Amino acid sequence: MNRSSLVACLLALSALTHAQAPPTLSGKWTITLNFAGTTFYNNADFEQHGNKLGGRFTGDKLEGTIDGATVHFISKSDDGTTDEVHATLTGDTLSGTLEETDPNAPEHPAHWTLTASPTPPLEHKTPQRHDFIPTTFYRQFSPLNQPVLRVAPGDTIHTTTVDAGGQDEHGVGRVVGGNPETGPFYVVGANPGDTLVVHIVRLKLNRDWAQSDDNIVDRGLNSDLAIKTRDNGKTVRWHLDLANGTASPEKPGEHMKNFSIPVKPMLGCIATAPNPANAPPATGDSGSYGGNMDFNEIGEGATVYLPVSNPGALLYFGDGHALQGDGEMNGNALETSMDVEVAVDVIPNTHLRNRRIETPDAIIAMGLQGSLDDAFKEATANMAQWLTEDYKLTPSEVAQFIGVASEYHISEAADRNAGIVLKIAKTKLARLTPVPK
Repeated sequence: MNRSSLVACLLALSALTHAQAPPTLSGKWTITLNFAGTTFYNNADFEQHGNKLGGRFTGDKLEGTIDGATVHFISKSDDGTTDEVHATLTGDTLSGTLEETDPNAPEHPAHWTLTASPTPPLEHKTPQRHDFIPTTFYRQFSPLNQPVLRVAPGDTIHTTTVDAGGQDEHGVGRVVGGNPETGPFYVVGANPGDTLVVHIVRLKLNRDWAQSDDNIVDRGLNSDLAIKTRDNGKTVRWHLDLANGTASPEKPGEHMKNFSIPVKPMLGCIATAPNPANAPPATGDSGSYGGNMDFNEIGEGATVYLPVSNPGALLYFGDGHALQGDGEMNGNALETSMDVEVAVDVIPNTHLRNRRIETPDAIIAMGLQGSLDDAFKEATANMAQWLTEDYKLTPSEVAQFIGVASEYHISEAADRNAGIVLKIAKTKLARLTPVPK
């Protein structure tokens, strides 16, 4: 064989080998699904070994193959729902179809269109401070609202909120009431399946009055107390002594004319936007996305962990309270406007399903459900998962530890969802065997 023939053979063999080598899918991908015009975001973590494909799709284990540019895999959730994907890789874009089969109705699978692209790595640049003056306030935690500002992980946002009735620091009505929110803020690099971290740096009262009323919520009434309080429901205006940090009724009754109480500013609402496949919830509601949680420890120094369902997370907050007792027993609290400063960060690839809070002294798992019983169960399950994932406790150890270390509080009794939180002091966590790094 002459030299030119040998070179031609080697080149042909190299081209054949290259053509047969499967493209690399390993890594995190952002998934966009569409069903009958409705968009749904999620993610996949592909682990490729030759032509075999593994990893997780929307948090569930997947198994499949890649043959040239053709990709096929199946994943199954805990409830038995099966997702089967057929797609083609063109450049760095995956496109195809997803067939979702409900085990309760296998004869009627749903068919989605699917596109996906590699998720850019999360970047932490030099932190920036953003002073933002809101001009629009929203009354839905909607993924469809245009972001008011783009921020990066590590950045700080300094802004203001209106009160639950839509009045600003000057008492001017800026929007119809119902917990109007400041935002949404787009956090660059936050993607579905991540956790948004919101550090509450500072909450400052910016006017000298707040409003509440003299109701007691239905969950707190028996028939006798309901009769005794039947004439309640009047608005009560409170004076906020900004210099001394106290609140007192402006027109107190005889037995409260000397009453004052220290304020403890908090945010009643903080949320990421739910997935666009869901109807946008009103800002008086709550769910896995956060929302109107009305928990009185979401104040200065607290960190809130929320699941990300949309690119950019789309952070909302508002409904400032100068003070609120456990349960928001009046159906509202000392409602007021506020100066707010928060710092944001992102934890990639966590698939968090519920809201969690951390304070300097405790970790706090929240349950929000239609009844206090169900909220109690959800808070317990949320904490059990936290202790399993981060502290590696076995189911037996989880039960033992919760049995001696737990503190339960009613966080919310006023709204559609009741709230129970389970707190565990960090001093008790410190006595567990450290988890190796």
